[in-house]
Amino acid sequence: MQSELQHPVRLRFAPSPTGYPHLGNIRTALFNWLFARHHGGKLILRIEDTDVARKVEGAIDAIIGSLRWLGLDWDEGPYLQSQRLPDYHQVADRLLQEGHTYWCYCSPERLESMRQEQARLKQPPKYDRRCRDLTQEEGHRLETDGVRPVMRFRTPLEGETTVSDLIHGPVSFKHETLDDFILLKSDGYPTYHLANVIDDHSMEISHVLRADEWLSSTPRHVLLYKALNRQTPHFAHLPMILGPDRSKLSKRHGATTITEYQKQGYLPEAMVNFLALLGWSLDDRTELLSREELIQHFSLDRVGKTAAIFNREKLDWINGVYLRRLSPEEFVNQAMPFLERDLPESVGRPLDPGYVSEVLALVQERARTLAEVPQLASFFFVDEPDYNAALLLSGKLDVTSATGALSAALRSASCIKDWQAASLEETMRSLAVELNLETRELFGLLRVAVTGRTAAPPLFETMAVLGKDRCLKRLDAALRLLSTLE
Repeated sequence: MQSELQHPVRLRFAPSPTGYPHLGNIRTALFNWLFARHHGGKLILRIEDTDVARKVEGAIDAIIGSLRWLGLDWDEGPYLQSQRLPDYHQVADRLLQEGHTYWCYCSPERLESMRQEQARLKQPPKYDRRCRDLTQEEGHRLETDGVRPVMRFRTPLEGETTVSDLIHGPVSFKHETLDDFILLKSDGYPTYHLANVIDDHSMEISHVLRADEWLSSTPRHVLLYKALNRQTPHFAHLPMILGPDRSKLSKRHGATTITEYQKQGYLPEAMVNFLALLGWSLDDRTELLSREELIQHFSLDRVGKTAAIFNREKLDWINGVYLRRLSPEEFVNQAMPFLERDLPESVGRPLDPGYVSEVLALVQERARTLAEVPQLASFFFVDEPDYNAALLLSGKLDVTSATGALSAALRSASCIKDWQAASLEETMRSLAVELNLETRELFGLLRVAVTGRTAAPPLFETMAVLGKDRCLKRLDAALRLLSTLE
């Protein structure tokens, strides 16, 4: 890949604030960041905010916040295209004077009618070039009538343009399939096509890494570069991200904004690892890579041409691995805000840090996200777990045998002076033998009685953390629940 690295490597991430950043946006940012960092280059952040009508309040802050949360820093910017309007108008004037563009006075109503007729005839939607050969006098008359024109590019009617893509290879587009696309809108703001090309040139962008959906627009950009007598950057169009059913990624697949993933308790390191594997791979087996390893190994040679498949289960698995890698202190620090946010209101505040540390030491191995921690740990923070009495009979024991086993367990537990996991296990194993029960039956009954759940952290470590008084009260409460089933 030496041919595309003969000059300084400069890339840009150029999101539009027409919505909050989602997986596809940020995956594009990550690939640009990795490529720049791998080659010792620069990353420029540019906000393409010229679509005034669709701009979403707070979107720019969300974009910047998401990048910072993931640790994707940039070297220049953020630049706002809305602050660069004179540059675009200067270039547009030059293109008009040199005959590369023309004013189009067609009303939105006429264009919509044209599109409907093309759809009826099963033709591709394309401007019919009605204004392409208007005389200057005709244009002045229409402007006098109050028509606000748009500026269109005069696309060649014959021939073809070939895009040299670093991922897809050469891709050719016949000019007859391209329309005369708009460069300046009637409100004076540039379209993506014009602003994008001007900014990439003025910011000396060497490589444009963007989503696959922009490949069909790239011949337009190449034609613009030629009209301006400017060298094109190197293009690389990244594969789409699809849902597990290979349809367009949507919320029903679990996809959401990056800020929501943060709220759901995913670690930024895990998100970076996961996003890097959406379209790129080191090999056919490695799935866990640190930020440093990603920078070291990233190249476009390993970016696939076919769509990447979003897999929420894989994300949860990766995040769980990263959670387990945290030190106990780091895990507590990361989980505490989620406990304070999501534990039931009946749980007293503030939480005892020492007790929280003991609880989370048992939960850390089971959590896949930080948002799961309050649910996994909630029974540690209430006086008694709330559950149905029938849950106590989830094993093979009937009401009579379960009542006898719990009564015996309550008596034995009351006599334990050293309330530690080892002592508890030794006592209850002996009791299972005495009662002629399998240990899994007695332990399962105890687990439900003290936690309200059939699945929980290790039983005796859990009982040790809960403490003797609380466990005895829960065993007694479970006995009373069983009596309602007799």
